[in-house]
Amino acid sequence: MAGFIDSVAGGGGLITLPALIAVNVPPYIALGTNKFQSTIGTSFALMNFHRKAKVVWKLATIGIPFALIASVVGARLALVIPASILAKVIVVLIPPLAIFIFFSWQTAGGRRPTLDVGHSAPMANNKLKSWLTTIAVCSFIGLYDGFLGPGTGTFLIIALVIFSRIPLLNASATAKTFNLASNIGALATFLISGYVYFPYALAMAGANIAGNITGSHYAMKHGHGFIQKVLLVSLTLLFGYLIWKYF
Repeated sequence: MAGFIDSVAGGGGLITLPALIAVNVPPYIALGTNKFQSTIGTSFALMNFHRKAKVVWKLATIGIPFALIASVVGARLALVIPASILAKVIVVLIPPLAIFIFFSWQTAGGRRPTLDVGHSAPMANNKLKSWLTTIAVCSFIGLYDGFLGPGTGTFLIIALVIFSRIPLLNASATAKTFNLASNIGALATFLISGYVYFPYALAMAGANIAGNITGSHYAMKHGHGFIQKVLLVSLTLLFGYLIWKYF
């Protein structure tokens, strides 16, 4: 389910990370394990989008290095926070993140793209502005992805629609490049520190691959409206879980 949602609208970590915490996986290991399965799943979704030429690569190549470096910094920051505090940070931040994603998505969904998505589209109008915006977005969201992670894909999609003004489906596809880069950076940090529980990580990765492949296929087939509906479902599931778990 998380892989399907993540490939379409981002936010799969809003399901998988609380699920790991719910079965008493320690916070550092939960973050590392979640990052492992997310990295594997995102790579398959990206391959699917790339085969259908939905990724705006001239925009993607600018932001990938910044997303990668920023995520390493974010992961290192997470590892210096005591585990007891980190668990509380995860629980406290997820509900407002979900609310922010929902309302931001409504705003982004109502915007009309002003850029063509041909190979030169992102650079056609004001190259410098496009570069600086992409660098800033990838650096900030990459830092967040390394530190916590849930909702990163959704934040990236919203940013691409609002600032780069590309169609929603192309934004979803292009966001996967940044998300994969930030996942790799953070995962490397957690792996070096020994905070990945492979029995869970491998099982989750297999399920995530299936969900990402299926979700990216349906996103390309059904488009904008389908992506919005999937995001709404993901947020509903999240709120239901949080109410059941904590109230």
